[in-house]
Amino acid sequence: MTTLEGIVLKERIVGEQDKFIDILTKDSGLIELSVKGARKINGRSSSSTQLFAYSRFCYDVRRDRFCLNSAEPIHIFYGLRNSLSALSLASYFADVLRYSTAELTDSGNVLRLFLNTLHFLEKGLRSEAMLKAVFELRLMSETGFMPDVICCRRCGCFEPKELYFSPKNGGFTCSECTPDTDAESCRLKLTELSAVRHIVLADFDRLFNFRIPEDSMCRLAFFSERYIKSHLEKSFNTLEFYKSLNGK
Repeated sequence: MTTLEGIVLKERIVGEQDKFIDILTKDSGLIELSVKGARKINGRSSSSTQLFAYSRFCYDVRRDRFCLNSAEPIHIFYGLRNSLSALSLASYFADVLRYSTAELTDSGNVLRLFLNTLHFLEKGLRSEAMLKAVFELRLMSETGFMPDVICCRRCGCFEPKELYFSPKNGGFTCSECTPDTDAESCRLKLTELSAVRHIVLADFDRLFNFRIPEDSMCRLAFFSERYIKSHLEKSFNTLEFYKSLNGK
């Protein structure tokens, strides 16, 4: 019998009573659990296996399959269901995690990132645009795709007033070193570059502690989405649904 903590990223109903759940764990990465008689489970065990439930799972192995024995909730993130926008954004995060962490075993930092992001999203303590940008850029950094935020790749300028950041190449050049024909790069200002530096380098205790003007946040959000799409090379229906809710 094995016990571990994790958060449910996906539920899949099988037959009339059973289901499978994908959970992200700290030490075992992404695992799939078979939940027998899920429709008959009541109370704490039922809430422990629903979407976005952070729970303590006890399971054993039967015929090369992980089968749930019992579960105890730690935090359910019920508050996400009070906002369709917040719920759809969290669903997008979950889809990205299922895709990007399939081969990841040491996922402690990724799990912490997701839990912290859901906390701020559930409580409405940060804007959705900020949380989306932080999640996308920090996740890429934690999974081996950290952008090069040190200096201009051509002249070494550390604090350019304006710059062009290439999502594909993962680095930036100042406006003086960037050809006018560079259409693939995102045009940013020093304010947004400073925010990117904070997101990819800050300790988790300070990760969400920054503020930038609304216009800068729009440019940062545009860049973070371009960056994660460029490296994952995949589109997500949950992202398109989220954007449709917000008129984007």
